[in-house]
Amino acid sequence: MRLLPLALLLASTGALAQTAPLTPEEAAMRAHVAFLASDDMKGRAPGTPEYDRAAAYVAEQMRAAGLQPAGDNGTYLQSVPLASAVPAGKGSLTAAGRPALTFGSDYLTSTSFLEPDFRRSGEVVFVGRGVVDAANGIDDYAGLDVRGKIVAYLYGAPASLPSEIRAHLASGDTKRATAAAKGAIGVIQIENTEQTHRYPFSYLMSVYRSPRMTWVGKDGRPHVAGSGAPSIASLSATGAAKLFTGSALDWAAVVKADAAGQAMPRGATGVRVSTKQRSRVTRFTSSNVVGVLPGSDPALKGEYVALSAHLDHIGISTDPTLPKGADRINNGAMDNGVGTAAMIEVAKQFAADPRKPRRSLIFVSVTAEEKGLIGSEYFALHPTVPQGSIVADVNLDMPILSYRFEDMVAIGADHSTVAQAVARAAGKRGIALSPDPEPEEAIFVRSDHYSFVKAGIPAVSLDTGWKGPGKAAVADFLEHRYHQPGDDMNQTFDWTAGRMFVAINHDIALDLADADARPRWNKGDYFGVLYNGYGAK
Repeated sequence: MRLLPLALLLASTGALAQTAPLTPEEAAMRAHVAFLASDDMKGRAPGTPEYDRAAAYVAEQMRAAGLQPAGDNGTYLQSVPLASAVPAGKGSLTAAGRPALTFGSDYLTSTSFLEPDFRRSGEVVFVGRGVVDAANGIDDYAGLDVRGKIVAYLYGAPASLPSEIRAHLASGDTKRATAAAKGAIGVIQIENTEQTHRYPFSYLMSVYRSPRMTWVGKDGRPHVAGSGAPSIASLSATGAAKLFTGSALDWAAVVKADAAGQAMPRGATGVRVSTKQRSRVTRFTSSNVVGVLPGSDPALKGEYVALSAHLDHIGISTDPTLPKGADRINNGAMDNGVGTAAMIEVAKQFAADPRKPRRSLIFVSVTAEEKGLIGSEYFALHPTVPQGSIVADVNLDMPILSYRFEDMVAIGADHSTVAQAVARAAGKRGIALSPDPEPEEAIFVRSDHYSFVKAGIPAVSLDTGWKGPGKAAVADFLEHRYHQPGDDMNQTFDWTAGRMFVAINHDIALDLADADARPRWNKGDYFGVLYNGYGAK
């Protein structure tokens, strides 16, 4: 007999596991996902009528569960003002006396939320990876004066760092903020071998015309991290070789040192660049959906444990390479219809239990996660409850529920006492906790719990793990359905696994809400200290 491919075998056994009738809880969870991931919802992109319908659905589910409205003006909706920027034609990047650079293969220019006709000129200083971190004794700007200059840096951060710290320091937001603090007027990111492996330049070109998005502050100004040193361009490896070979910087030595993980030459390049890029910037609003279950302890009800899940997805594909008649709707069933459904079911369980938790619970369905954790960042910085009253966050984002999971990965838990609550809730059901199997994917900074971390709030996001059938099932989803039209209701779901996921997240939140002491960061924890979190110092 010919053996079935493993992915097909998993799909077949997963489907067989669902031949038994669903429990009421499982059926309810499936119904939420079926509604949110239907073709009629067109992928729930922020700013669309379909996203607004999804938000109205979640608000109604919160009302039906007995949660109190905690949005704006006595509603369940928190208005999130957004700005979107797309390029208005190709930009240019030139350097006097250097070889001509080709748009799309050598460089891509950056759109701007703040300057629709964006222009910068200046001398380029190369700052290695552009990382400064006193806690780990790293200063790529040491001995360099970049005031009034454009800094260029390589993708990534030192591989010797713990993965979550490395992901934080490698982020564009962190690097731009560092450059701005040093007095630079712009930044250029340069492709290296690590970026080629993860996000090749051809991929950046394919998404060049996709809208970038950010939230707009109360002052009407779009939020941009490190706005004093905006991104002006990205260079491919070939583009960097053209720009810097023969300059004051030994570019061949830079490439060699970076590949070997060694200290690399840094400093002034003698190259002066000029760039311009026009952008079309539009303003619109979307909504977070927020409901509260008041706590029962008069002394603790003013503290809130948050449960968050992103409601948005990536909408309809505009990829011109798709064949005529191809399905273009990115339904977002696992990502994150399942997480949203799980949050709703957790709320229903709490609301139905006559014994209420001591602390209050706040349920937040956030917008624009797919555009950079925007809705959660807006909520964390502009909470609809008193500032500083949220003491923990439990985030529910894209659990892959196509199989009966045997372990879970608790992203972010180990930085605080939240880890103990996670261990108790999972252990009670015989579910093991495993370390992050793919730390290079930097999930810690790519899901909504990170917005709460940056607000100083201990947070966790749980993923289903790789034990048993998990590794193959996760790989199959990521390859064939993640951010693709195949993430719909036609794929295999194990709703019993969904019920287990709900139960564990419920018990984590209950543990945190009922504890005598509020959750606290571990003493001296990197992120707790960085963001002035409770208990870290």
